[in-house]
Amino acid sequence: MANRGEMFNRLVKKRKDADDLVLCMEDAVDKLLEKETSSQKPGILLGKIQSGKTRAFIGIMALSFDNGYDAAIILTKGTKALLKQTVQRMEKDFAEFIQEDKAEVFDIMVMPDNLTAYERNKKLIIIVKKEVNNMRRILEKLASVYPDLREKRILIVDDEADYASISFRKHAEAVEVGRISSQIDELRSIVQKVDYLQVTATPYSLYLQPSIVEDKVEFLPKRPAFTILLPKHDDYVGGDFYFNESENEDSIAHFVYEEVPVEEREVLKEPDARRLKLEDVFSSNKIIVLRKAIVNFLVGAITRRIQQANTDKPQQKYAFIAHSEIHRNSHGWQLDIIRALITELAKIAEDSPQSLNALVQGSYDDIERSVDKIDTLTMPTINDVMSGIIKSLVDEHIMVTTVNSDKEVEELLDSEGQLKLRNPMNIFIGGQILDRGVTVNNLIGFYYGRKPKRFQQDTVLQHSRMYGARPLNDLAVTRFYTTMDIYEVMKRIHEFDSALREAFEKGDHSNGVYFIRKDVTGRLVPCSPNKLLLSSLSTLRPYKRLLPVGFQTGYKSNIGNIVQKIDEVISGWFTGKDEDEPILVALNDCMQVVDLISKTLELDESYSFNWKTFKASLEHLSLHSRNTAETGKVWILIRKERNAKRIREGGRFENAPDTPQREGVIAKRVSIDTPSLMLLRQNGAKEDDWRDAEFWWPVLMTPQNTEVTVFAEETV
Repeated sequence: MANRGEMFNRLVKKRKDADDLVLCMEDAVDKLLEKETSSQKPGILLGKIQSGKTRAFIGIMALSFDNGYDAAIILTKGTKALLKQTVQRMEKDFAEFIQEDKAEVFDIMVMPDNLTAYERNKKLIIIVKKEVNNMRRILEKLASVYPDLREKRILIVDDEADYASISFRKHAEAVEVGRISSQIDELRSIVQKVDYLQVTATPYSLYLQPSIVEDKVEFLPKRPAFTILLPKHDDYVGGDFYFNESENEDSIAHFVYEEVPVEEREVLKEPDARRLKLEDVFSSNKIIVLRKAIVNFLVGAITRRIQQANTDKPQQKYAFIAHSEIHRNSHGWQLDIIRALITELAKIAEDSPQSLNALVQGSYDDIERSVDKIDTLTMPTINDVMSGIIKSLVDEHIMVTTVNSDKEVEELLDSEGQLKLRNPMNIFIGGQILDRGVTVNNLIGFYYGRKPKRFQQDTVLQHSRMYGARPLNDLAVTRFYTTMDIYEVMKRIHEFDSALREAFEKGDHSNGVYFIRKDVTGRLVPCSPNKLLLSSLSTLRPYKRLLPVGFQTGYKSNIGNIVQKIDEVISGWFTGKDEDEPILVALNDCMQVVDLISKTLELDESYSFNWKTFKASLEHLSLHSRNTAETGKVWILIRKERNAKRIREGGRFENAPDTPQREGVIAKRVSIDTPSLMLLRQNGAKEDDWRDAEFWWPVLMTPQNTEVTVFAEETV
């Protein structure tokens, strides 16, 4: 058992750490003292993105120092600015102990070669960037400069230890990571008493470990020595808010996402006067969503600042991030567009403010819808908001800047690693800003436009600036803009991430997560986790619904005969049976009907639904039913004469032709071990935005006892 000593007690008191965090840190050190760890069998601290992992591992280091550890080596990744920030964070948290000559913090690249024994006997914190030269430097220090350190007890903390995207990296990068991995092993081998703690936000990394064999990187499933789950703080906002709660029309989350047309993403890529001239930014229909995003940001920030002033609270400064292409010339072009737009708006505000009315009113109405969902908030009047916007534009309260180089990041960060918000409204454009570790307070607008191509887990981390501690009242004015294809991929990765984390929390991960794919003959076979392509995953978990969304039917003349054929097959299933009740049908018969239905619907490529995945999921769930009497069967529930609209109020596609209170309840009742397939016959009327063609809409519900299953549509 770890003993709380002076260092830990003073640190916890100074930081006012919550009880559950203190218990988590104690648990971690207990396990480090008790179990053998290595890079192949590490201890793992698993926390959500932007959930205070650094705070936790600093506490773990302090407690380990109280329990016989002499030094901590922190392996960090990222930019020079982030390395500097890590050093500053350590110096701040351990300031009292440094002052009292009990501890010392070093960046390995500037660690002196002439430390005396007196200095070496302090608790040493050495920060090493995960890069070959940095790693070589620490190995040299231990091998030849300070060989006595090898006799000491050392804790290695591997921060952001997620290798999830390695298998999608260019060969050279992958080999580099493999080399670093072998350097970590070398570091472990020359120190006699060493423990290894990996800190990650990516449960996927629990399954993979890189190792290098003759310049070829291999990824082996990893069995952690132990895993500690970091508690989530109360005001944490993450993927559940953006991707799950957003389905609830009564939640403020429902108003956060706004779709960016693919054509707009192309316009922002590079200057092209045929598509957009800078003098047209106020009126061009090529950047409708970007223009609205900027005005929404102004309206949102002004709304919050008025609300704060009205309740005698300090007025906050707000941030907006635009991150579309990785190339710097694209950032320069986006900077030109947004600056031109702000300049044009300021000119209009000064010369003829009434010309802004329509634009501001549209954003005001949008923001008001979500603000009204919070009882304790009052929406300011349109006149007050308009006055605030005019003043902000005319008096230059809005900053627009790019963040690309390490130097720019360094200039913009404060000592806490936060982006400095120097003005009431701050618009940042670029890529480096999204590097891990850079936190953005009061972020209420995020315009994301990178092309998905082959998405990686890093994507989650890139858009994660939206994650973290976010006040509820700010969420009411928060908006997220991206193309539908990117949003769908982010949603998939969130589902994947959540399912793995859930399985892990339940203790199922050691035997209960299936990774499957279709082989060339169409059979379902196991799939190695490192072969997964994260943009093409479908994750199954208990009571998940799979259904096509965002489609149009074929024309009646083309699909009428197929629909009639489906009618006949389904009628045959229910001969002499009550059509209101679910029945069991053989899997192969269901698959034939799904094949017929697939010929009647025209899918939208932006949406991630895929018939191959739908069928593979149905097959896997049916064949793996725990109820042997139901293996190879499917529960079928049918409903007819339905009139679902294609597009809901608010402009989004209908995604619930089944109702949770009716069909959902029945499906859940029977789907204990075996999947349900709800088949809803729609009238498809023109006034509901269909093509006056009847059609069947299938909804697959996974059973209650579904093991977490990850199906890879494509592999690498």
